[in-house]
Amino acid sequence: MQAPSEDAPTADPTSVDLPRKRPKPGERRLQILQTLASMLEQPGAERITTASLAARMALSEAALYRHFVSKAQMFEGLIDFIESSVLGLIQQILSREADGAVQAQRIVAVLLQFGERNPGMCRVMVGDALAYEDERLTVRINQFFDKVESSLRQALRQAADAAGSTTPTVTAQVQASVLVCFAMGRLQRYVRSAFRRLPTEQFDAAWQILG
Repeated sequence: MQAPSEDAPTADPTSVDLPRKRPKPGERRLQILQTLASMLEQPGAERITTASLAARMALSEAALYRHFVSKAQMFEGLIDFIESSVLGLIQQILSREADGAVQAQRIVAVLLQFGERNPGMCRVMVGDALAYEDERLTVRINQFFDKVESSLRQALRQAADAAGSTTPTVTAQVQASVLVCFAMGRLQRYVRSAFRRLPTEQFDAAWQILG
């Protein structure tokens, strides 16, 4: 946006009917998801209703339902963003880093960093924002963490093979489970502390114990 120059004539806004700018295709849908995520960032926020969301956006509930058939679908949009963002970064780590142990460390770090930078999304990740919502949302977020754990098993099996372990599969399964539980615990603490206790707090020191 640019401010008008001092030499530009000043128009009287009451003298003409200014056309209302329509959002581009998909833009309103994105605005709805961004607003929902920002409302979730409020510590201790009550359950968000479509009425409160519509009021925040100065829209009618009917306007929301033109873009989403239900509130559950709105939350699915947030989960889609979480999956595409985090899992996309994990795939980059797996393809670019050769050391399995380093892969595992970076996967956990990426997961914690994403939650830290997106408090509203973090509430979705730990299920706090999904309480009393459609059960399929909880199933989806559980599947997301299953995919993260699968990626960790892949990285840890690679590390175990490189180290010459005789039981790489069992070891990798246990380690991956522990790492996911650690990450989920850190994200949960972040939410419960009203976003004061950062998930990445003393991560390097914690990794020395976990690794």
